Amino acid sequence: MPKLAVFPKAYMQDLCKTGTMKVAEWIDLATSLEIDGLEWYAGFLEMADKSNWELFRKKVEEQGKEIPMLCCSPDFTHPDIAFRQNEIKKQKHWITMTKALGGSYCRVLSGQRRPELSIDKGIELAASCIEACLPYASDLGITLILENHYKDDFWAYPEFAQKMEVFCKLVSYIDHPNFGVNYDPSNAFLAGEDPLELLKRVSSRVVTMHASDRYLLEGTLDDLRKEEDGVLGYAKRLRHGEIGKGLNDYDAIFTELKRVNFDGWISIEDGVDGMDQLERSVAFLRKKIAVYWPDSNK
Repeated sequence: MPKLAVFPKAYMQDLCKTGTMKVAEWIDLATSLEIDGLEWYAGFLEMADKSNWELFRKKVEEQGKEIPMLCCSPDFTHPDIAFRQNEIKKQKHWITMTKALGGSYCRVLSGQRRPELSIDKGIELAASCIEACLPYASDLGITLILENHYKDDFWAYPEFAQKMEVFCKLVSYIDHPNFGVNYDPSNAFLAGEDPLELLKRVSSRVVTMHASDRYLLEGTLDDLRKEEDGVLGYAKRLRHGEIGKGLNDYDAIFTELKRVNFDGWISIEDGVDGMDQLERSVAFLRKKIAVYWPDSNK
């Protein structure tokens, strides 16, 4: 049966750039919710000190929760081989981090969609880098999860494999028991595509999910896509919203996930308007899980 985790979407700058929020503060906030775990981010400032890894794991576990998955953003499509080799090294470091935190899933991405990069070359570069990390992940019992991503908070260009055809081609290229998909329905909208169509194409490979909902503060998705290249982080017109009140059809999503016997982690990317919003999103997903996985009721 699926388990629920939360991700500190509202506090990324505070935890990763300014340091105005401490990880312990986020743990206290998150563990007050009716969840099973906390999705971690490799870029928390305090994670630079390895001695903190075990301390954070212990603090989370003392609250009866766990850290199932680590969110990180390797850039495997850079043209320079030395750069890519360093990204592989970083990814292996994050795999080690995942293991130390007690997690089982570590995110991978393809990399940035640089204007000069062809699709075939990008898939070749991304696949070879991911495959270079898989033996180490397998040795530690970690599954690498490729997300149909939009754009890392700190990237200039969007995800290379943002489009469905490219993403599906990359997924089909890699056949390994320690590799799967982290499905994010909202990101398909940003690619101008149907999240349900994408899900049906990759549902047998989905092992984790990001639950989110999106809306635009102004303009259209076409306006968003026109302005995304070269802009650091997310476009200003894009907004994470309360789950169940945006564009996503969670009944259709959970129907398909139930069909393929999905029983992985669902991590909530929400709360940008406060913890009350995040609490409502948790409640919404709890109710939906109870409908589609009735044996998950506590």
